[in-house]
Amino acid sequence: MRRLPRFGARTPLGRAALQRLGCMPRHISFAEARRLILDRADLERSGWRSRDITDAVREGRMLRIQRNRYVLAEQFDDLWPEARHLVEIAAADAERKGGTSVFSYQSAAVLWGLPLARHVPDAVHVSMPADGRLVSRAALRRHADRLEPSEITNPFDVPCTTLARTLWDVCRVLPPSSGVAAADAALRIVASTSGGDPEAVERWRQSVLDIGRRKRGSRGAARAGTVIAFANGLAESTGESIARWMLAEIGFARFRLQVPVRGPAGSDYRVDIELEDENVLVEFDGAVKYRDDELRAGRRLDDILLLEKQREDWIRGVTQKRLVRIGWTDLDTPQVLAARMAAFRISPRP
Repeated sequence: MRRLPRFGARTPLGRAALQRLGCMPRHISFAEARRLILDRADLERSGWRSRDITDAVREGRMLRIQRNRYVLAEQFDDLWPEARHLVEIAAADAERKGGTSVFSYQSAAVLWGLPLARHVPDAVHVSMPADGRLVSRAALRRHADRLEPSEITNPFDVPCTTLARTLWDVCRVLPPSSGVAAADAALRIVASTSGGDPEAVERWRQSVLDIGRRKRGSRGAARAGTVIAFANGLAESTGESIARWMLAEIGFARFRLQVPVRGPAGSDYRVDIELEDENVLVEFDGAVKYRDDELRAGRRLDDILLLEKQREDWIRGVTQKRLVRIGWTDLDTPQVLAARMAAFRISPRP
């Protein structure tokens, strides 16, 4: 019998726990996700008995993702939540037997590379005509959706909803802060594929809102319209997107993003957000840029912290504006963020 490597019991760790340990999760492509899937029939042909597979799952060395599809626990636990969902989609696709189902909602979002921002899907999502067989199961959620042919595409070698239809759907069903993170990322994708043409980006945004007009009255439609109108592709990270939405929730009204500040060597620094009415700069400071080896590019942590301090001092001195740093813990709720801002005597104008 071919044996699994001895990885020990599975210890699923969340993003915060992995960061505390200095271990950053990995992103992978959909093609890489497919290569992680272990097929039960292939395992049995290579000498695995049914009992061996059952034991490996019970001991936590292997995870059952779909009926006959598995993945090694160590490989799965090493991934970001969105990358884990790519593995789940790959397993569901391997189990598909034709039909009219199309990957949609959160599943289409991760195929497109959109962040789900604190949301972890509990199943793979597919859409299919209402007259089809709509029996869902624990790891697969089937939606009765009438999709236009123009709303279905196949850029990842699996059928899924277009970026526009995907964004509309996730903004209907996800919390608004998560929807804004996805919408900002979608606008960045459109900007990159259109050569940064702002008119093309706005036309695309209107095409998403047009879907909403055609689906007026559907669950979450009003929320989706608000989120998509609020989205701004200049936001460069999920944390920035959530911070901006929460700042709006607590009453701040006008935002300027990626604010340029002339640096000491002639190049520009950029500040994430300016609260224009309050004349205050806000930086989202995620731990990843300090702990991720790839982002640190071989630099020592104390050197990075020193450069960041020098940058912040320069920005304050040149602009004569207050600068507030916020992190993930400040984004637990709008009330927590409001308390953070109030501690610095910063509040929205009446």
